[in-house]
Amino acid sequence: MRSEQEIFDLILGVANKDERVRAVYMNGSRTNPHAPKDIFQDYDFVYVVTEIASFLRDENWIDIFGERLMIQEADKMDRAVGIDVNIDRTYIYLMLFADGNRIDLRLQTKEAMLETYMEDSLTAPLLDKDNILPSIPAPTDSSYYVKKPTEAEFMNCCNEFWWCQQNVAKGIWRDELPYAKHMYEFTSRAPLDEMVSWWIGIKHHNQVSTGKMGKYFKMYLPTAYWDMYKATYSDANYENMWNSIFVTCELFRTLALEVAATYSYTYRMNDDTNMTAYLERVRDLPMGAKEIY
Repeated sequence: MRSEQEIFDLILGVANKDERVRAVYMNGSRTNPHAPKDIFQDYDFVYVVTEIASFLRDENWIDIFGERLMIQEADKMDRAVGIDVNIDRTYIYLMLFADGNRIDLRLQTKEAMLETYMEDSLTAPLLDKDNILPSIPAPTDSSYYVKKPTEAEFMNCCNEFWWCQQNVAKGIWRDELPYAKHMYEFTSRAPLDEMVSWWIGIKHHNQVSTGKMGKYFKMYLPTAYWDMYKATYSDANYENMWNSIFVTCELFRTLALEVAATYSYTYRMNDDTNMTAYLERVRDLPMGAKEIY
C-alpha cells in the first residue's frame, strides 16, 4: 500500500507537470487534526484547472495514479439519467486502487473554486502556481461542529420522530417488511440521530463533530446510552423490531428531555405518551383486526 507521502508526491507531481492544473488543495478527514487515522481514510484532492473539457476527452490521463479496482464518475452517471450537472465547472473521479488507497479527485475551474473554497474549514492548500487560492486559517473541523438547534428545529425533530412511528407500526402489522424497515431505519432514525448529536453537542459546549452519519457517536456517548443506541438496530424478526422500536423511543425521550431542559424548550410529552400507547396497542393487535381501538 502506497504511503501518504507517496500519494502526495504523485498528486503534486502530476499537477506540477500539467500546465492546465494551476492549484491543488485538499479537504476531508486527512486535514482534520481530530479525525482518527487509519488505512481506510480517503484522499480528497481538488485540481483547480484552466478548463475541464480536455481532461474528459481523453480520460486515460488518470491511469497515472495507479491500477484501479473500480472508479465512479458521479457527474457522468447523473447526466446519463437526465440530471442537469455543469461539467464545465466541476467534475469528480472517485477511484479505489489495487493497493487499497482511495483517491477522490475533483477538477474545478478557478471560478467554481472561488465560490466554495472558504466554505469548508477542513481545507488545506497544497500548490498554488498563480496565487489564486484565497488565504484561509489552518484546517479545523469547526464547520462540522454540532450547532445548537433553534426551538423550531427541536420541535420539528420531535414531531417527526413520533409521527413516523405510526408508519413503522403499520408496516409491521401488515407484514410489509421492506416498508417497515425503510420507515424505521431511514425516516425514524434521522430525527433520533439529530437528537443524539444535539445532546452530544451540549455535553461538549458545541465544540465537537459527531462525524458523517454519526460515526463518532460511540466516542461521545456514555456506555449506557451507547448500549441503548446499539439496541436500536434489529434484524428482520418483527419481535426484535418491536423491541428496538421501544428502546429507540426510550433513548429519544431521555435525550430530548435533557436537550429541552438545557435550552428551555418545550418537549411535547402528550405526543410521546399518545404515540407510545399507540405503538403498544398495535404491537398487541391481532392480524385481521377490524378496529385499532
